Amino acid sequence: MTRLNLHDGWRLRAVEGPVPADLADLEVPARVPGSTHLDLMAADLIPDPYLDRNEAELTWMHRVDWQYSTTFAAQTPQAGERVDLVFDGIDTVATVELNGEVLGHTTNMHRGYRFDVGASLRDGDNDLTVTLWSALDHAEQTESDLGWRKRAYPHPYNAIRKMACSFGWDWGPDLQTAGLWKPVRLERWDTARLADVRPLVTVDADGTGRVDVHLELDRAADRDYTALVTVGDRTEALAVTGDAAHVTVLVPDADLWWPVGYGDHPLYDLTVALLADGRQVDAVRRRIGFRTVTVDTEPDEFGTPFVFVVNGKRVFAKGANWIPDDHFLTRVTRERLARRVDQAVGANMNMLRVWGGGIYETDDFYDICDERGVMVWQDFPFACAYYAEEEPLLGEVEAEARENITRLVSHPSLVLWNGNNENLPAYAEWEGWQDSLEGRTWGSGYYHDLLPKIVEELDPTRTYAPGSPYSPGDLPPNDAHHGTRHDWDVWNILDYTHYRDHIPRFSAEFGFQGPPTWTTLTRWIHGQPLTPTSPAFRLHQKAVNGNRNLDRGLAPHLPVPTDFEQWHWATQLNQARAVAFGIEHYRSWWPRTAGALVWQLNDCWPAISWAAVDSDERPKPLYYALKHAFAPRLLTVQPREGRPTLVAVNDDDQPWTGTAHVTRQDFAGEVLSTAEMRLDVPPRSTARLDLADHLLEPADPTSEVLIATVDGVRAHHLFREDLDLHYHPEPFTADVTPVAGGYRVDVRATSYVRDLGLLVDKVAADAVVDDMLISLTAGETHHFIVRTSESLRDPTVLLHPRVLSCANTLVTGGSHTSA
Repeated sequence: MTRLNLHDGWRLRAVEGPVPADLADLEVPARVPGSTHLDLMAADLIPDPYLDRNEAELTWMHRVDWQYSTTFAAQTPQAGERVDLVFDGIDTVATVELNGEVLGHTTNMHRGYRFDVGASLRDGDNDLTVTLWSALDHAEQTESDLGWRKRAYPHPYNAIRKMACSFGWDWGPDLQTAGLWKPVRLERWDTARLADVRPLVTVDADGTGRVDVHLELDRAADRDYTALVTVGDRTEALAVTGDAAHVTVLVPDADLWWPVGYGDHPLYDLTVALLADGRQVDAVRRRIGFRTVTVDTEPDEFGTPFVFVVNGKRVFAKGANWIPDDHFLTRVTRERLARRVDQAVGANMNMLRVWGGGIYETDDFYDICDERGVMVWQDFPFACAYYAEEEPLLGEVEAEARENITRLVSHPSLVLWNGNNENLPAYAEWEGWQDSLEGRTWGSGYYHDLLPKIVEELDPTRTYAPGSPYSPGDLPPNDAHHGTRHDWDVWNILDYTHYRDHIPRFSAEFGFQGPPTWTTLTRWIHGQPLTPTSPAFRLHQKAVNGNRNLDRGLAPHLPVPTDFEQWHWATQLNQARAVAFGIEHYRSWWPRTAGALVWQLNDCWPAISWAAVDSDERPKPLYYALKHAFAPRLLTVQPREGRPTLVAVNDDDQPWTGTAHVTRQDFAGEVLSTAEMRLDVPPRSTARLDLADHLLEPADPTSEVLIATVDGVRAHHLFREDLDLHYHPEPFTADVTPVAGGYRVDVRATSYVRDLGLLVDKVAADAVVDDMLISLTAGETHHFIVRTSESLRDPTVLLHPRVLSCANTLVTGGSHTSA
């Protein structure tokens, strides 16, 4: 087997559609893998779509047909030799031609294509052309043929097998991509090749690792074939007499792969070599990990749980939903993915849900999650819409599912196949949706029949869920007592304190919006002056009523500033508090609640969104709130039987024992009441400590705080909302000291200070602070470490009130002083 990448010499031109006159006859260099937008940007023919209102100026591209072409040198195949032209991914509707001969057509972004070109190749130069037809035109035609079906957004993304969010979402742009988005190559082979390698990895009761490797061959000649399968230092050989084979390799006392926070994540090398008459003709390599994973859904006294069980241990899933990390997918490198997954781990997460409006992620993503111990919940790509179950979509759905299950089955990080995102409640619960069908199919056959059958056939080692949210039987899909739940009444309608209205078995989506970091915002969005109502700002706010909800969500808790920079900080802070409030509630109910997946970890472009990390990779205040709320050990004050109660959450294999020191003190630091209580929390458990009346009855609820501390872990409980608190206008002093790799900012509280934020990106674009949202009592000091490559001419800029801020100053309008 020899492989020749065909990534050089590509050219792009428009062939049909509403092309601006100055582009009509141009041919520009093209990158493969790549996309039309990126190629035109590189040629300075279109502006950056992410900047200001440029997105709205590029809608003409949606109706254009494009053509990629290149010339490559090759030789015609020798006797008995096969030559295949392989596209790992085409976005989306295309006609492929070689030397003027049509090889085939494509209509699915989520799968690869292989063409036998032995009869089409010629010695010397060969001309390869891929014509990409308007995906929007194709989707509209398919919808016309199969019948209109309801969806959450205007374009018919549900009528084409393409990344749904490329047509726009409530956090993403309407930039309908086209291109050769994955590698293209020629493969030459004789005798046979390994068409599929599908290792099913399990662990026997005695600790023996079992790898059942299923092989499929493409044959070009009759030979004596042997498959050599090696796992670590164990090798098994099998004579292959047909087009398929099954080899089992046993690894005694296999080292187990664990989620992060539960143990190590060892990986084993798996090699499959195909020999013909003793000569190796093909080989495939994978990395695997040994673990068992199930989902406990056995009914209990509260309803139907949804608990991941890995290697026999029940796991609280702490994590976030994952969307494509850039709208232009080919800009997402392995290094960028590693940084993003590392940020998830840094926020104490152990799971990412690959959301169903995006893509099956790249191999790099799952490799990195394997290495870091991050569990992956994988949606099939169906989201917020009805989908036709007739051809041609039916065949495409089956083809993509088979290909991607086979591709991803080796990854130990992958723990769940999920049928869709929100299509079950759309049918059962969303007003007017079911009536709109008028007898048409809507996707149920995919979620309840086709996909579970394919998963059972190709990957019986993992659980399949029909959708998210999902409740079994005839129950409402979003029932809090059963299965998985998406909680969007908060944000859409209700204040975040209403997270406590429900005790879900597993919260798979919940979130609250906030703007990106200041430097990201002002890099991409401009206005004179810049305000939430600026045209460019509104274009980057994709959520219906998004700005109104930001102010509505802020108003019960903090003043709504008229100054834009203060509004930016206030809404960021409120986002962080809202999501942390939900997480602490959910975690306090473990094991009844078994997971909290925040919407969302990342952004795909500069947006006002629910993300914790913005599109320029900068962590928002929410990120630090997640780090605290997902910490292995958590103290939180929660209502139980109508009164505040201290709940200790121990997500660790060691018991948590110690003394809880609880004080009620005023903002000036005077201790008004105190108590000590013994804490004893078993591993992976919670415990509650009842608080005495004298701790919960403040003399002045507007200027007192309850503090509980165990071994450095702390909970703060205030008796009123910030709006009603009598904060000191200058609650701390601060100074800054240069240290290796950056600066140390020392903050000393002179009065109670809540939610200190150090917005360091305002000072240096690459600056990152180690922590944020720190609350201090009078007399306490906190040291922030700021990492940056820049040498600041005046380091005290880090102490400016617009950089070093807190909740107090939002209420009082005060500031602080330098020590």
